[in-house]
Amino acid sequence: MKKLLLSVFVLLFLFSFGCASKDYVRQQIDPLVERISKLESRVANLESKMTALEGKVDKVGPDIEAAKRDAAEAKALAKDCCDKAEAAARRAEAAADRAEAALKKAETSAEKAKKAFELEQKK
Repeated sequence: MKKLLLSVFVLLFLFSFGCASKDYVRQQIDPLVERISKLESRVANLESKMTALEGKVDKVGPDIEAAKRDAAEAKALAKDCCDKAEAAARRAEAAADRAEAALKKAETSAEKAKKAFELEQKK
């Protein structure tokens, strides 16, 4: 009797976990299929955009290198112009200093001449 009872319990246990029906599986899988298909389309869209951007980057690469070369040339030219302007400013400052010195000499000479004229007039 114990064996029979044990056999019945084992059989009931095995058959209590029945198989899922096709409809139940479909109900469970359909939402997942929809979500997966949406994700796949988004991934495909992103991949096409990424490919387009890679193409643009490849086209722009040489332009960037040319711009870097142009910038380096412009920098060198600007430095050269700046150096020339600085040298010209130094020359102008030196000329202004000489002109100021000449003005002081002229003023001193004018004062001397004025005094000499006044002394000559008094005689």
